Amino acid sequence: MAGNPTVVFNGPGKVSLEETEIPRPGRGEVLVRNLRTLISTGTELTILSGEFPAGSEWASYGKYPFIPGYSGVGVVEAVGEGVDESLVGGRFECYSTHSAYCAVAANGLYPVPDGVDSEEAAFATIAQIVFNGVRRGGPEWGETAVVYGCGLLGQLAVRALRLAGVLPVVGVDLSAWRLGLLPKDSGVLGLNPEAGGIEDAVREATGGRMADMVFEVTGAPAAIAGEMRLLRKGGRMVMLSSPRGTSEFDFHDMCNCPSVSIIGAHISSHPSCSTLDNPWTRARHAEFFFELVGRGEMDVRPLISHVGEYADAPGLFESLLGDRSGAMGVILDWESK
Repeated sequence: MAGNPTVVFNGPGKVSLEETEIPRPGRGEVLVRNLRTLISTGTELTILSGEFPAGSEWASYGKYPFIPGYSGVGVVEAVGEGVDESLVGGRFECYSTHSAYCAVAANGLYPVPDGVDSEEAAFATIAQIVFNGVRRGGPEWGETAVVYGCGLLGQLAVRALRLAGVLPVVGVDLSAWRLGLLPKDSGVLGLNPEAGGIEDAVREATGGRMADMVFEVTGAPAAIAGEMRLLRKGGRMVMLSSPRGTSEFDFHDMCNCPSVSIIGAHISSHPSCSTLDNPWTRARHAEFFFELVGRGEMDVRPLISHVGEYADAPGLFESLLGDRSGAMGVILDWESK
């Protein structure tokens, strides 16, 4: 049965809203009616642009037509074989396509508490990425960190690091607007590289020690070598972004000699199940995020820059592709008429 408006990338820069079939949930799946979905202004716009290196992992995503999607919140309408029917009617966050309906694995549902609204809950996949990356970076109370890139991932990383006892956290970005969205916290410092003197400013902020951790969140390969200069000897470089292309730097001078660690932090590095050594699965991170939001300890509402009706999705994607400098949390409303 048709009646499923769906965002489709038909080629580089080409996006449309098309009617597709409402999927039937298979074994182990549920049918979700989306309420809100969050656009990834990094990953999804990279795929829409087609500007990624041939032969890279990016190329495996950019096969058109492509149905994008990242993080959504919806209500379970039906269940497939082997799935508990008590899920029907529940509100969950999940890895969702930008469509009115989607079929997802039942084990990829994360229940949204009543105290968290759907627009806040739509950030859960981003939070899972960030929380996993921060945890892999191994912050310790009283350490210092630089977050290079203050888009959505960077904004959440700054907040998560402060909650983990990191002091100070230095956010670096070329956009004064993005820097202005950083928490109003004496332990958070915003720096713009265009003003110059980043290394000196980090040295001053860290009492001459330089940063224990640097989080790469720009996705710009050319920036990485400069970011590593902000680390102390024995520091950790955490790759929280998905850089688009190759980077060049001297492994002797910038890695071996200063004995720094380079840590990958893709969302897929979450453990598949909880263990005594690592209980922090995607489900546990989603639960933790909802708890922080519900308690008012992590406020994502100031990070919502756009809420658009689903019917306007093609124009919104095209606008973001042309200029995303004023975009942060971009949400599609699937309840709009």
